[in-house]
Amino acid sequence: MSEIKAVMAGTVLMIQVNQGEHISAGQEVVILESMKMAIPIESLESGEVTKIFVAVGDFVNEGDVLMIIK
Repeated sequence: MSEIKAVMAGTVLMIQVNQGEHISAGQEVVILESMKMAIPIESLESGEVTKIFVAVGDFVNEGDVLMIIK
């Protein structure tokens, strides 16, 4: 099980996966908007998205858990 965390503070612009979906290492899962830039967040490992903690439009801080991969 691994946590995908926000690498910086920003607003969730897009969630590119669904809960229950199988994903690959390196796949973009979330795009954050910070300082008018889009920052893609990638999964570091393959697995199933078991829980998504954020929604589009949510503000997150650096280190906040965005989702869990199992």
